[in-house]
Amino acid sequence: MTIIPEISLTELKKLKADQLKQLKCCHVLSDGVYLFTFVNPQTDYVKLSVENLGQLSNSVGGKDPKEITSA
Repeated sequence: MTIIPEISLTELKKLKADQLKQLKCCHVLSDGVYLFTFVNPQTDYVKLSVENLGQLSNSVGGKDPKEITSA
């Protein structure tokens, strides 16, 4: 069990920007399968920490958004 709530990708996509700003961090699922963790930092410290972890993850793999959206 986790203290991070879950939301489906379908429900997440329905939210508007002002609603996303209010949303707690949550696991995003599609058909019950984990896709990613949505992080909405509430402090500058958390934002910086998430950015640092994102850089670490990007150094291992993944595609740049432009590589996916320009296809």
